[in-house]
Amino acid sequence: MCSIVGIQGSFKGNDLVQMLKSSKNRGLDSSGLFLDDIHLDINLNDYYDDNEYDIGLGHNLLSIYESDSRCSVNQPVFNSNLVLVFNGELYNYNTLKNFLAKVGIDTDISSDSEALLYLIDYYNNNDLFKAVSFSVKLLDGDYSFAVWDGVNLAIVRDPLGVKPLFYSVTNDFSAFSSSRDGLMDISCDDIQTLKPGHILFNWNTYELNCVHEKITDADPDKLDKLLKLSVSKRVEGLDEIGVIFSGGIDSSILALLLKEISCNKKLDITLYAVGREGSKDLEAAKYGAEFLNLPLKTQIITENLIKNHLASVVHAIGDDNLMKVGVGLTTYFATKMIHEDNLKVAISGQGADELFGGYNRYLKSFDSQTLESEIREDISNMYHVNLERDDACAMLNSVELRLPFLDRTLVEYAINLPVEYKISGSGDVLRKNILRKFAYNEGLDSKIAYRPKKAAQYGTGIDKLLRKKILKDVDLSSFL
Repeated sequence: MCSIVGIQGSFKGNDLVQMLKSSKNRGLDSSGLFLDDIHLDINLNDYYDDNEYDIGLGHNLLSIYESDSRCSVNQPVFNSNLVLVFNGELYNYNTLKNFLAKVGIDTDISSDSEALLYLIDYYNNNDLFKAVSFSVKLLDGDYSFAVWDGVNLAIVRDPLGVKPLFYSVTNDFSAFSSSRDGLMDISCDDIQTLKPGHILFNWNTYELNCVHEKITDADPDKLDKLLKLSVSKRVEGLDEIGVIFSGGIDSSILALLLKEISCNKKLDITLYAVGREGSKDLEAAKYGAEFLNLPLKTQIITENLIKNHLASVVHAIGDDNLMKVGVGLTTYFATKMIHEDNLKVAISGQGADELFGGYNRYLKSFDSQTLESEIREDISNMYHVNLERDDACAMLNSVELRLPFLDRTLVEYAINLPVEYKISGSGDVLRKNILRKFAYNEGLDSKIAYRPKKAAQYGTGIDKLLRKKILKDVDLSSFL
């Protein structure tokens, strides 16, 4: 996870530096600039540039990989006439690297950003739009990136919107950033979100075809293979991982699969739970951790603790919606513990409720035979309802979230499952049937596999604290 920024038009070098400073929490390890034709690795606190420029790209790096075969390199990266900044993870990095070697590109590629750069360069025949459009069809990952060819600027966001990307077009310049703050700090008012699976090409938006194939086979046994593969891909190259853990079905499945992976490779797993003393999530997390025989760290939530961090969380989310704030605080406090343990990557169960019919409101949709269309609608809107919120709160602590349930192939499979695999009838208060059966068959006990869903803000007790103790004295909108 990193931060990418860029400006095109009439601007000063300090504008780009300020954008990077605003999002430095997203990448603490290094910072780099491209200004017209100058490439620099800089210290943001020492660098000052009052010169005028026409094009600029910037990057803050959160270094994840440090092996001979794969590492996190300083960006921007460049080759011939292309300059690229990249935020995210390519889970088929090795496949892309092998493909490039087979077609004669034997350059020493050691990072996701370099693999993407050379892939675009390979398909580029003086048509950057086509080169990028074709390249994204080959990507399996969560990402946002921007590439400049000396004339054209292409900015892209992954198909589900797991990684954020905001932009603004003004009279004097146009700009993009991984965070809203980066744009607000250079006086951008009309800030827009680049939709998932779209390209912003020379500041005009177009939809991309990012889907490789449509999975329509409803075989329930495929869930086992797809979910295990998704989890495995997200810890490849890592030897330690944190899990945001509530003791519920989603996070317990992920913890169980991670433990299975750890039997065959070095992978240290730590569970992290948040809640008020005696809250349902804390009690369930303690039970689940003991059952799984995995270490658990907890954060007891108090009124004062929330008050001390509420402003920064609301500001990062950019929304004073109470539900978003409650869930955001949960993610924030969990990733704060993860950061304090010097971990940079966390696994989260986000997306399972949408894919497998977990929400209580889906019962009404089931009765009216609109459940499938509502699930599709919820998945397409996750980026601005849930994903941008969780990303912003985790990155306040410089922690990258990885979401196995939102693997592209798994999403295609789950969306096309008959709804009866998810909800058996109007009286099915547990819901997510196929996921619960998988969990039980995989080895979780019935208390975990069939624990009723409790939304994070309620299971942790945070919502109750906000409503009864804090909001009577605090106006959330003041933090925006």
